[in-house]
Amino acid sequence: MNIYVGNLAYGVTDADLHGLFSASGDVSTASVIMDKFSGQSKGFAFVEMPNNSQALAAIKTLNEHPLQGRNMRVNEAKPREARSSGRSAY
Repeated sequence: MNIYVGNLAYGVTDADLHGLFSASGDVSTASVIMDKFSGQSKGFAFVEMPNNSQALAAIKTLNEHPLQGRNMRVNEAKPREARSSGRSAY
């Protein structure tokens, strides 16, 4: 299951999230989303957990959990919507 983690402090790392979520089960990946120009965290991340029951337990346990002074928002990630290029076809 892909999990969205929002309201992160800018100092949170992939390793921080991996350690926190692994207390609930196996973690495939934990990725803090970084701004491609500044290299700074955008304040959210995605964590992938292969076992759905463990992922649901992590969501229940970690939603509103404080991390580095901020309460995380944790829920199942929604599928990404297709974005248009903004160009019209001729």
